[in-house]
Amino acid sequence: MHHEVIVEIDAPAETVWRLLEDVERWPEMTASITRVERLTDGPFGKGTQARVHQPKFPAAVWTVTEFEPGRSFTWVARTPGMTTVASHEITPGTPVTVRLALAQTGPLAPLIALLAGRRSRRYVAMEAAGLKQKSEP
Repeated sequence: MHHEVIVEIDAPAETVWRLLEDVERWPEMTASITRVERLTDGPFGKGTQARVHQPKFPAAVWTVTEFEPGRSFTWVARTPGMTTVASHEITPGTPVTVRLALAQTGPLAPLIALLAGRRSRRYVAMEAAGLKQKSEP
């Protein structure tokens, strides 16, 4: 299963990035996330872990596996039978382009796609829309 949303945001790339990497404040931007708890101290970056709580999904621990300051980060959540990879990428410009993508693999991925694929797609779209609304003046 793979979902991708691209949104254009009329705000400085630095503003968008600050909101994107401040994961604990994501619940302020979207109803698709109820709580995010950072599990590691220090600046957000490769190796950072956070527990993300979403409506109608079990809480998941995400670990940042790729990080390019000001541009992108990817994090991964592993559960029995499935690996979920979420990427967040900013392309500076006027407007800024943001790409959010979610991919799930593993033996349970087809079943999860069948049962919750529509909700996952809706959540990614809600997160993109919330980032746009929070970023723009």
